Amino acid sequence: MRISLNWLQELVELKLSPEDLAETLTLAGFEVEDIEDRRTWADGVVIGKVIEREQHPNADKLSVCQVDVGKDEILNIVCGAANVRADIYVPVATVGTYLPNKDLRIKPAKLRGVPSQGMICSLEELGLPTDVDGIHIFTGDNLQLGSDVRPLLGLDDVILDVTATANRADALCMVGIAREVAAITGGKLKIPQPQEVLVPQGAGNFSIEIDETQACPAYIGTLIEQVKIAPSPDWLRQRLLAAGVRPISNIVDITNYVMLEWGQPLHAFDRDRLQGIAGSENIKIGVRFASNGESFKTLDGKTRKLSTQNLLITVNNKPVALAGVMGGEESEVHDGTENLVLEAALFDTVAIRRSSRSVGLRSESSTRYERGVNHAELEIACRRALSLIVEIAGGTLKTRKTSHTLPDISTWTRSIELRLDRVNQILGPVELAEESGEIKSEDVEQILTALGCRLTVSGDATWTVSVPAYRYRDLEREIDLIEEIARLYGYNNLCDTLPEKTEIGYLPADQELIRKLRAAFRAAGLTELMHYSLVKPGEERQVVLSNPLFTEYSALRTDLISGLIDAFQYNIEQGNGALNGFEIGRIFWEEEDGFQETDIVGGIIGGDITNSKWMNSGSSRSLSWFEAKGILESVFQVIGLQVEYQPDRRNERLHPGRTASLWIKGNRLGVFGQVHPQVRSERDLPDDVYVFQLNLDVILDELDSDDIQTPEFKSYSTYPPSDRDIAFFAPINLTVAEIEKAITSSGKNLLESVELFDEYRGDKVPSGQRSLAFRLIYRLRDRTLTDADVEPVHQKVRDTLVEQFGVSLRS
Repeated sequence: MRISLNWLQELVELKLSPEDLAETLTLAGFEVEDIEDRRTWADGVVIGKVIEREQHPNADKLSVCQVDVGKDEILNIVCGAANVRADIYVPVATVGTYLPNKDLRIKPAKLRGVPSQGMICSLEELGLPTDVDGIHIFTGDNLQLGSDVRPLLGLDDVILDVTATANRADALCMVGIAREVAAITGGKLKIPQPQEVLVPQGAGNFSIEIDETQACPAYIGTLIEQVKIAPSPDWLRQRLLAAGVRPISNIVDITNYVMLEWGQPLHAFDRDRLQGIAGSENIKIGVRFASNGESFKTLDGKTRKLSTQNLLITVNNKPVALAGVMGGEESEVHDGTENLVLEAALFDTVAIRRSSRSVGLRSESSTRYERGVNHAELEIACRRALSLIVEIAGGTLKTRKTSHTLPDISTWTRSIELRLDRVNQILGPVELAEESGEIKSEDVEQILTALGCRLTVSGDATWTVSVPAYRYRDLEREIDLIEEIARLYGYNNLCDTLPEKTEIGYLPADQELIRKLRAAFRAAGLTELMHYSLVKPGEERQVVLSNPLFTEYSALRTDLISGLIDAFQYNIEQGNGALNGFEIGRIFWEEEDGFQETDIVGGIIGGDITNSKWMNSGSSRSLSWFEAKGILESVFQVIGLQVEYQPDRRNERLHPGRTASLWIKGNRLGVFGQVHPQVRSERDLPDDVYVFQLNLDVILDELDSDDIQTPEFKSYSTYPPSDRDIAFFAPINLTVAEIEKAITSSGKNLLESVELFDEYRGDKVPSGQRSLAFRLIYRLRDRTLTDADVEPVHQKVRDTLVEQFGVSLRS
């Protein structure tokens, strides 16, 4: 919000320079983003009078003017404005003046052979907006030649661009900022109370009937007749311009002025236009939610499609304004307006936020309603606006109507118990004159009283604090009061304290394990990826958002595989080649007993892991299923997991014959497989693309075991191993994992390892079977094995395979 210091000092005593005030506000939690010193814009520009104007002898569009600026010498100035003439008062930049908005230094010059000793200025050249194409002409009496133009143009001011935090809705107005400045600096408040305005209650041909009392708890409508629409007086226009608001007309400017002053949005309707929309002289103002598909044309000239989230102001049930957001074009105040209905209302913050978002329209009004308007000052703002309308536009107040209830001010305050011990416990020691100490009772009382709170002693160093109505929304608990004490006491006055004993920091066990897992995947050549948790809707058991920002991101993801395939496809389309990546993220789904979520690990592999064209004649090489599986196996080996693979056909996106479910000690870990040919065809992907998805909780539970965290050291055997190969025909549906488990169980302590090294299907292999060959390594740690040691164990392995699986031995 843009704060005019000229305006502010009418509301509160200012003791600080603009720079010091900006620093003080920033330290108190109100960030000052910019200081706009308008005093520099027209330093050296004075009031002059054009005594005589003649046509330039050498230029059709230039004039030669004799200008009196209150000095002994009349200035000869060449001017190019079409509206320059004799006997007008104008702003004159004398020689030596610097105009920062134009980066122009005024120097004596010759223009087409005629000397010029200054410049007659337009408002644009002085940094002010204007609709006039030419120089500015002063109107009014008692204009003193040679006097500074800045007070007349509102350029004797400094503007602070202040950002208030989201919880400080009360600071979105000049009165709120004045209260804050008074509390911080100790300056005296000078907030004027609007005079009482007498308005008849029963007369008039309009009524108010509110259907949605929760969305609109209070509504005041005032009928004003015989107003005269005209430009606003200079003081009002200048204050609006300083606040960044474009002046329009006196009525509209008054509603904007009161909003900036008190934080209460107002809206003025043309009464006669309302009657035209209603089709009757008797109008009934109401508040309701829109119907789906209903349309409405707002003040900006755009027709907006409405939904049931939009709250409307209606006349005889016909919409005339988007409540709390923007008025309608058909009922707006215009140059011919004579009669008004002034709206002063309270709206629910959530209702306005949803309405504003659904039509993509934010305004100064909606910004304040969304954060929360001060209910207790609705009447004050309404009286202020009515008194200004009577004063400036000459209106006659005819009647006032209200909704069935107006807010009870007593309900907009609360009492909070505050303990001095708790204050010092939270804030710690503070810096005193020569040493550190604690915040004292008188400090607490002084600070909270300055904020408008009333304190009643309720015990030993304990108070009952009554919160003012304008701070009702953000001062709710004891900790909020403590935060206010810290803010106004000064964060820079709180002592820096360090722990008595420093300790080495460490990560929680799960974070340490996740870092280890990430490092293992990166070491295997996979790039870490990150996707949005929000995806398109349409999947089963998907959690769908009720108020999404975009339709494309209106549901939560149920797995990582879809996003990984999308990323792979995008990289191919962008010419970046195949993608080898992994992601650790959270997925969400809906069960009968509610929403569920968990963290998982996903990955996609489809690129040439060699990164070398030398051995492949300049072309990339596709990965086989076993190579892709080997990458995943290398990760498991690094982190110390023993994973079992079982055939799996349940995932429709994966190849039914090249997909395996992964298991750890009977717990399902996840799935690994090749992308289904149909999916590859639809996405135009390479032939060999593999994906995996693993349950992170299962991994962490296994990695957290003592055997993996602190592995037992086993000494290496100094004796040579004894190798044996075994080959046989086995049914295709018999898994290698089952075979390896049976061999390991039969080999007992003598068998050191077992590894599949050959698989063959084709000629001379019985139908429905495949040829498998395993290498078994036997070893003892205390002596060299003999054939007599190995043969009985190896024969037992052979017998077990025949008896348990019915294999046909070949060796």
